[in-house]
Amino acid sequence: MEGVKELVSSGVTTAGRLGRGRWSAIAVVAVTLILYAIAWPTLPLTHHVSPPLLPLVAALAVLPLAMVLVRPVVAWIVVGAAGVVIPIAFDRVPGYSYPWQVVHILVILALVFAVAVREEIRIVLVVWVATTVLFAAFVPGRDGWGWAVGIAAIVVFGLLVRWLLVSRRQLAREEEVSELERARRAALEEKARIARDLHDIVAHHMSMVVVRAQSAPYRLPDVGDDVRAEFDALGSTAREALNEIRTLLGVLRSDGQPPEHEPQPGLDRIEGLFESFRQAGMSLETETVGTPVDVSDIIGLTVYRILQESLANAARHAPGARVCVRLTWNAETVTVEVVNGPAAAGTSAITVDGQDHGGGNGIRGMAERASVVGGRLVAHPRQDGGFEVRAVLPVPPREA
Repeated sequence: MEGVKELVSSGVTTAGRLGRGRWSAIAVVAVTLILYAIAWPTLPLTHHVSPPLLPLVAALAVLPLAMVLVRPVVAWIVVGAAGVVIPIAFDRVPGYSYPWQVVHILVILALVFAVAVREEIRIVLVVWVATTVLFAAFVPGRDGWGWAVGIAAIVVFGLLVRWLLVSRRQLAREEEVSELERARRAALEEKARIARDLHDIVAHHMSMVVVRAQSAPYRLPDVGDDVRAEFDALGSTAREALNEIRTLLGVLRSDGQPPEHEPQPGLDRIEGLFESFRQAGMSLETETVGTPVDVSDIIGLTVYRILQESLANAARHAPGARVCVRLTWNAETVTVEVVNGPAAAGTSAITVDGQDHGGGNGIRGMAERASVVGGRLVAHPRQDGGFEVRAVLPVPPREA
């Protein structure tokens, strides 16, 4: 009895390792105990077994089923060995022709099915052949070969279930990979959005630092040589910092992924933007045609960013040039035009990123912002050596 208890305990312990299949393990153990409760008292009805050996023989025939979820091959070996020993060691009761109890046969077939589902193909073939030989050798008459056909059907069905489970696992893995890919793309989109906003904000203010530092000796009277050198060093350091920032933002960008925009500045800050450039020494003229009425926040943000980037580009690439801004509002669209002339004679261009007007992130960022709201933007050099930016944006009502 101690051996029986130990075997049952082992089955419960190993089944408990399944985690998510805890209820399946409990069901297997429950079925095993029920079959054992049937096999023990009915064994004298099929075989001549002395009473002290009844629980042990019944245990060898049934209790290995408790390991079907974790060690089906081991369980099949124990039950198969019992299937060889029992008909040889114990005589059958007159009138009973089969070599094993019905519960013993059920356990053998269940373990064959479990092996077909869980184990390697070569092991499945060995178990299939060995079980077929076992039934052919001990089942009387020609019934053994009939059982062989049934065993083959069980193995084929188990393999079908196995392939179904494998397909579901592969599908689950592919869905997991797809989910990871979606998360990765979302992260890239967020990086692009952050990079765009960083570029708009940091590049604008750093450009103003450079412009004001280099124009300070000309705007402020009585600037000594030491102060002039300090301003030059400040402008040089700011340009280097801006170049490094642009390099970092290039790493964060994700091409082809339109970013989401969180409204920040809007139309109410455009006049302040113009004033900041005028204070930096830019010759800026502005004109507004029409009146914006009930404009959505995203349109206001887009107009602000396009103006901010265009003016910053003009300050960097054409210092001293005359810049004209024109905003034209009507019922359906707003047109943003920023035109600057060539750099003033005798002034050195403030090159921040070593690229021409269309080679940096700014022009592309403006075009992407315009496309996100359903508009379009063109930016190109002018014949007089200046540059022009023109954007046409739809003006949906704020409720949209």
